[in-house]
Amino acid sequence: MNSFNSALGKNITFVRPAYFIIRGFSGIPNIKYYYVFLCFVYIVSVLGNTVVMAVIYLDHNLRTPKYIAVFNLAFVDLLGSSALVPKLLGIFLFNHPYISYNDCLTFLFFCFTFLSMQVLNLVALSYDRLIAIMHPLHYHVKVTHRFMLSLIASFWVFIIIAVLIAVGLLTRLSFCRSVVINSYFCDHGQMFRLACNDYTPSYFFALFLIVLVLWFPLSFIMLSYVCIGYALSKVATAQERYKAFKTCTAHISLVAIYFIPILITFTAGSQIHPNARIINLSLTSVFPSMLNPIIYVLQTQEIKASVKKILKVRIESKTKVKKVIIK
Repeated sequence: MNSFNSALGKNITFVRPAYFIIRGFSGIPNIKYYYVFLCFVYIVSVLGNTVVMAVIYLDHNLRTPKYIAVFNLAFVDLLGSSALVPKLLGIFLFNHPYISYNDCLTFLFFCFTFLSMQVLNLVALSYDRLIAIMHPLHYHVKVTHRFMLSLIASFWVFIIIAVLIAVGLLTRLSFCRSVVINSYFCDHGQMFRLACNDYTPSYFFALFLIVLVLWFPLSFIMLSYVCIGYALSKVATAQERYKAFKTCTAHISLVAIYFIPILITFTAGSQIHPNARIINLSLTSVFPSMLNPIIYVLQTQEIKASVKKILKVRIESKTKVKKVIIK
């Protein structure tokens, strides 16, 4: 810590390598097929999230506070997968493991920002469901368009500032030993451990971010569903309970898809094989982006009805055009 404090007050030269090497998997034959699979996941993710955003934009009935959060989730999924997967394919599928120092920090910033925003979007959606079920009569008063936009904007500002601080702390480190990053991207934890000077500030800030971006959101989501379960237990009939709970199934699916692989990785800790860790975290980074739009289209009645309505209008308009041409 003393070296960090002195670095803030004095003109100290930091050793910054010209490039880092993203190592990725080691000792797995035919691993390129996995990257081809990730390419397929990316294409489905781009198409699916574009469709969800287009449907919400075109259907004025979906311009509600809940679907502001859903739109932002699709937007973040699209940006997150676009920030990660093309670069990942370039590194491993086309064998370009070298990445410059500045590009690596930029890569880290965008990946961490968008992945963290996915979690915070789940918090916004859980709050929406909490108020909708516990206080249905006051829902439109407590969850307004202005409130949801302000909440999401505050999440964006918070996470951008937090990740900028994390990146700024990395610039105070000297890399005079290895430049090989044992991950599938410029992983913050893997990077600061390569430093040959004191990386204590980066270490503690990483712990701080894990609490704020992982454990606090997960705790809030779990607590919100405990409250939802308690509220549903007071509902008179089983049919009404099922109908209310059904509005939460899409969100619960998203939470499970995102958090379960991460929790497995954190629980296993150092006991998990590096290759297993990379597979687990890489799938966690790209799979939710693909499954989120599919889940919302299949499990949300409003979006299904909107898609059918939009397709019906387009088919009818094409039919009218053909009739005019025939006449």
